[in-house]
Amino acid sequence: MKPKHILIIMTDQCRADALGVYGNTYAQTPAIDEIAKGAAVFNRAVTPSPVCVPARLSLLAGQYVNRTGNSNNNPKTCYTGEGFYSMLTKAGFESCCVGKMHHVWDRYGLMGFGERHTQEEMAQPDDDYTKFIKNSPYKNVFDYNGQRSDMYYVPQISQLPAEAHPTQWIGDRSVEFIEKCDPEKPMFLMSSFIHPHPPFCPPAPWNKLFREIPEAPFVPEETPELKYLLPPAFDLDTRLDMSDTDIRRAKNFYYACVSFMDYQIGRITDALKAKGMYDDTVILFISDHGETLGDYRHVGKRTMLSCANRIPFILRVPGMEGGERVDPVSLVDVAPTLLSLFGVDYDPAEFDGIDILSGKHSEVYSQYECGEKACYMVAGADDKLIYNAANDKYAYFTECPEHIDRYAEGGERVEYLKTLLDAHIAADKCPEAKNPNKGAGKAEKKEKVYDFAGDRMDHKTRRAEEAARIPAPYKIDLRRFVGDDPV
Repeated sequence: MKPKHILIIMTDQCRADALGVYGNTYAQTPAIDEIAKGAAVFNRAVTPSPVCVPARLSLLAGQYVNRTGNSNNNPKTCYTGEGFYSMLTKAGFESCCVGKMHHVWDRYGLMGFGERHTQEEMAQPDDDYTKFIKNSPYKNVFDYNGQRSDMYYVPQISQLPAEAHPTQWIGDRSVEFIEKCDPEKPMFLMSSFIHPHPPFCPPAPWNKLFREIPEAPFVPEETPELKYLLPPAFDLDTRLDMSDTDIRRAKNFYYACVSFMDYQIGRITDALKAKGMYDDTVILFISDHGETLGDYRHVGKRTMLSCANRIPFILRVPGMEGGERVDPVSLVDVAPTLLSLFGVDYDPAEFDGIDILSGKHSEVYSQYECGEKACYMVAGADDKLIYNAANDKYAYFTECPEHIDRYAEGGERVEYLKTLLDAHIAADKCPEAKNPNKGAGKAEKKEKVYDFAGDRMDHKTRRAEEAARIPAPYKIDLRRFVGDDPV
């Protein structure tokens, strides 16, 4: 049976080991686990960058970070191509994107899709979900993805009921698109969820889904020696002061966010079945990166350690045998794989990825930042070599999760990987990002006031509206930095 349709389900900050199919007996992910039956489940999937924007650009472009020129959450890029979403649309697919894409140079454009329903993280006038909330009974909810700032890693119950929750909205719009599709015409749907990106804020009563004590975070004796591989801003001991109880409670809410997302995925696949399209649909489940979630006494991403760098990658192709795959794969492989599968012409030189249904990688690459702040990685099927520029230091690991640096004893294998990685680094096109506060007058005096997120990271566009909800003589502080003008 030749497949006719494509469904890409993308999540944000979802660890591979947060899913039942990857061996987690604590998680409740029946819909994802069902997709995995008969699918290729990749156990060595690596993000091209352990942070949102560059990872998602690498997915779109099929190119590694050192070629796209984007290595952090900023609009800098060397990429000038159209991306494979556009290629599928031009090939005749009825295409739609629902949810977060986080391409900061074009947050609300079509990006090659025929139809798009946007849901980026914070309130913006052009955002479709913002419009939905402002025209709903919940218009006075301003932090609809949870309160960020000083609550960024504090588990919290959503201010919205389940039926208006951002995750539910993704499910609703996705189901609506499927219901209006003609099963005889090729369909391409990308459903992209913000969760389980923090804040971890499931709706009630999903917040009570996990009430037991979860498995403790992975904190080996060697953790202090590996701290240089983790960004200090989210260190639980020196910056965030989160106890073991705090992080376990956060893990429970993280899992609840995953489960509520899983429920929406079940609704989406049920809609495909109701239209008679499920058996004709290629389904890909991926995430942009993972989340340390207390491992190494740390939360967040931006590290080459597997908790944040390893991602779920599940590919179900009707008529093809599935099973476990242990060869390394990357988000850069998605474009050439899907284009090849559906017979869409492309220039292989445009992509760093390969068709993973007909070939295998020996190694894949990952990168965060560039220049003096950069961290690079090359990963094989069962090992990885990391270079941290800030410390001018290499680390070599042969286990997952990592805890013993075996660089000194790696021998011939390390030298081989070092040759590959050094060549990859030498080809890096990423421009170094300048500090936006440096030399900016008043900005030089700004101080970061909250540990949980550096600056407050709350929305900017509705601050006056939010302030108006507080009657005199009470005062509300909605500044993003100390030193900002009052709202």
